[in-house]
Amino acid sequence: MLPKIIRVATLLVGVIAGIHFTHFAVAADAGRSLPVFEVDATWPKIPPQWKLGHPSSIAFDAQDNVWVLHRPRTLKPADTAMAAPPVIVFDGAGNYLKSWGGDGAGYDWPQREHGIHIDYKGYVWLGGNNCPESGHTGLKQVADDALLKFTQDGKFILQIGRSNQSKGDQDTANVHRAADVRVDPKTDELYVADGYGNHRVIVFDANTGAFKRMWGAFGKPPGGVDHCDVTRVKSFPDGDGLPDYNVVHAIRIAKDGMIYVADRENRRVQVFTAEGRFVRQLARTATAFARNLAFSPDPEQQFLYVGAGKDIAIVDRKTLEVVGSIAPKGMIGPGHHIEVDSKGNLYIAQTGGGMQKLIFKGIAPAAPR
Repeated sequence: MLPKIIRVATLLVGVIAGIHFTHFAVAADAGRSLPVFEVDATWPKIPPQWKLGHPSSIAFDAQDNVWVLHRPRTLKPADTAMAAPPVIVFDGAGNYLKSWGGDGAGYDWPQREHGIHIDYKGYVWLGGNNCPESGHTGLKQVADDALLKFTQDGKFILQIGRSNQSKGDQDTANVHRAADVRVDPKTDELYVADGYGNHRVIVFDANTGAFKRMWGAFGKPPGGVDHCDVTRVKSFPDGDGLPDYNVVHAIRIAKDGMIYVADRENRRVQVFTAEGRFVRQLARTATAFARNLAFSPDPEQQFLYVGAGKDIAIVDRKTLEVVGSIAPKGMIGPGHHIEVDSKGNLYIAQTGGGMQKLIFKGIAPAAPR
């Protein structure tokens, strides 16, 4: 049985330690304290000689520098000469630090940049989700079926898979338009949300790229039909939902070892053990849900942030109850991918809408009923 959904109320004005905040949502159950955010209108400071295409994903290094992966090929023709490299790095205040990336010898740079992750050793992982039949202007007609590993200075280290080589959900050598990755520091394993062309979580050795294991929805063998266009679900069945994944869009590894998977088009978050045993899920089919995932940075990671319709849902990570919502005034949307730094600030990459920093203002008590 799915967890009970808690009714949400909106608190308009309040004070935390003398700091005023406005327009945020909190759960209606009295006594529950929830995180509060405010839009940082000054972040980032993009160098004037450059323009960014659609920001797709955001990651952090050990110094809380903000790594942005964007899509230079989405710029208008008049702006292409000013295109910034696809990987661009800012500090927390929004100051430019460095940039790199793009086609090079020895690796298949993605045609349509999608996800970026900095692992616990400092390596940079990225991939793409281009489909050869998509018709996107300026892209090579190949599928992004590889994952790349670099140093933070852009030195190529490892490639898993090859462009245009996927054999489908049972292929253990290639991914197929993978959306997101995370490395488990306890095992040095790379967990992949292999979700646009395939319908699975697949795990590799992060050092060698060797295949370890994979699973589909509910921990069953992966399956489904490869569609170039995203298949929007028009009718959701009762019960647990559809048997196969439909755009596995984000993946996160909690400190306690549990794996959280965003099954975007099925509007559900599924939880697994590290070996792929299904534990439980949260589905909210009345509106868009499970666009992306991020954890609160407290030791227990008590909150799971989940991109929803027009906001970001606050979910109790252990119970999977929706306890609140993030929607400060001026927020650009629920995000394509989201991430949280060590201080609790939340960053949004909104393809087609830009990127944004939400400043963590503290914890506020829930509004009374």
